[in-house]
Amino acid sequence: MKRIISFFALGWMLMTSPGQANDTLGIDSLTRTDFSIAQQEDMAGSVTKAQADSAYMKEDYAAAIQIYEKLLEQGEAPEVYYNLGNSYYKTSDIARAILNYERALALQPGNADIRANLDIARAKTIDKVTPIPEVFFVTWIRSLINCLNSDAWAKLGIACFLLLLASMGLFFFGKSVILKKIGFIGALSMLFLCVVSNVFAGQQKKERLSQDKAIVLVPSITVRSTPSETGTSLFVLHEGHKVEIKDNSMHEWKEIKLEDGKVGWVPTDAIEII
Repeated sequence: MKRIISFFALGWMLMTSPGQANDTLGIDSLTRTDFSIAQQEDMAGSVTKAQADSAYMKEDYAAAIQIYEKLLEQGEAPEVYYNLGNSYYKTSDIARAILNYERALALQPGNADIRANLDIARAKTIDKVTPIPEVFFVTWIRSLINCLNSDAWAKLGIACFLLLLASMGLFFFGKSVILKKIGFIGALSMLFLCVVSNVFAGQQKKERLSQDKAIVLVPSITVRSTPSETGTSLFVLHEGHKVEIKDNSMHEWKEIKLEDGKVGWVPTDAIEII
């Protein structure tokens, strides 16, 4: 009886712990960028993704951009951001292509097509900044987190939790020593994976909602030492460069930071948050 009570008590504690699936973004993990007409028509009432795709295939990129933008007013979707980025790229608007690839990648970080197109677009930018080296372990963890989006990590966490309960049941109610050992080892493994999955899901959501990354949209902008046109000129950035927003408290100016650690101020209308 004590074992049964302990089993359900532990299950209740785990189910009420933070970082569950309902704490994640409401975007499903997608593996393709082409969808059926029925799915496309569900995205908006007056326009469809099929119409935008048709305009793109006809090389009417201006019309495709307009329709994709309209679709995004109905809600975010990585495949729409991706195709919008492709449309901007075709019109040689590299900055907005990068902006929309980044937005698509934020929703679906494991998508190789999005990442490949983003790298192609970045190769056409002017600024080449060498980032500050970081410990390899940090880079490895970040790559691991970006293998899946927050929803996928949360679903994996739920699956691990269910397997944890099954392993605990095998441990408590197994008839042989071997079954109990399998249940014990399985429970520890699933507990670890459940915790890691929820932590990674929370980190993905935090990065998505932080809104501290932006893309330079103007052809060039002088970064200044103070939030004023009279501030000392520090360096010049060109369109398409990704920056981190350090100070978002002012309306007309933002303090930014580059990958190499340089900081400065730029007008708000020169950048757009990812």
